[in-house]
Amino acid sequence: MKFIESVFEKLRQHPKRILFPEGTEPRILTAASEFVQLRLGVAVLLGKKEAVEAAAEKAKVSLNKIHIIDPEKAEDLPLFTKRLASLARYKGIADPDAQKIVLNPNYFGALMLQNGQVDGLVGGATSNSGSILRPLFQLIKPLPGIKSISSCVVLQVPDQKYGEKGVFTFADCGVIPNPNVDQLAGIAIESARLFRQLTGAVPRVAMLSYSTKGSAQTQDTEKIVAATALAKQQLFEKMQTGEVDGELQVDTALVKEIAEIKAPGSPVAGQANVMVFPDLNSGNIAMKLVQRLAGGEVYGQILLGLDKPAADLSRGASIHEIVGVAAIIGLQAVEYRRLYPDQGAGRYNPAPVIA
Repeated sequence: MKFIESVFEKLRQHPKRILFPEGTEPRILTAASEFVQLRLGVAVLLGKKEAVEAAAEKAKVSLNKIHIIDPEKAEDLPLFTKRLASLARYKGIADPDAQKIVLNPNYFGALMLQNGQVDGLVGGATSNSGSILRPLFQLIKPLPGIKSISSCVVLQVPDQKYGEKGVFTFADCGVIPNPNVDQLAGIAIESARLFRQLTGAVPRVAMLSYSTKGSAQTQDTEKIVAATALAKQQLFEKMQTGEVDGELQVDTALVKEIAEIKAPGSPVAGQANVMVFPDLNSGNIAMKLVQRLAGGEVYGQILLGLDKPAADLSRGASIHEIVGVAAIIGLQAVEYRRLYPDQGAGRYNPAPVIA
């Protein structure tokens, strides 16, 4: 069974409400329809009803069991406007200006997510990362103990001898350009946590570098060594299942024969399934190389550290990827309800399918 099919199977037991702010985008419309047809939960689209319906008709997509919300006509618009104006960042803003911001679908969607009216948000198919990340970072608080929000992608490669039957998380590939020691450790812990949630397997986190175990010693490699030590400490303190090791070159992390030469005795080398990159350049490049040259199925960016599940899609995301990301976000919401029951489910409940 492919990884994403196992996610679908789990989510069908606890369907969730996923919000797509880009309600007139043809790929989003098709993905939302598939999400519903697969019985994964409720799809909520933002946009003017007439425009969404016209776009769906043009794309030949059924809107059956898909909910459309027009921010301009929503009963929560005054509430959301007041909530935005109450933020320190917007202190003193005039009501018309606050309302103009709230009517931006990404802000309206983030406010719905914050208010518990949906279980997760998937956006970014038609806009740059800043447009979707800015509202989320401003409006959704971090999880307890989280200092920096980051991201990861979940991917599966055809060759199942690597990772967990071909499944990996790569981090950070979308948010923090040049993470410091604390941020790298946090990325390692949170991406390992997500890997465990999604697969049930033991996360084996490789802190990647151009050096293995001191084969080169520079400020860059020393940062990875320090981040590895901190991640190990945090893993122990949080009593979280997993292994962390570094610094490791990527071939050492993946190939057992090379691991036996370069890092004998490592609990991660040769069997890594969580790959933590030293910076955004290397992470994003590696992710896209694996996707395009190795035929990997990539799902992301899954945001790590927010107390509500959300994802920032690539503008090049396919329909299959969008459905997969929405399902992963839904499964995260299931886990969040278990770990953080005080969050509540919100008052928006468009369909009885939701438990």
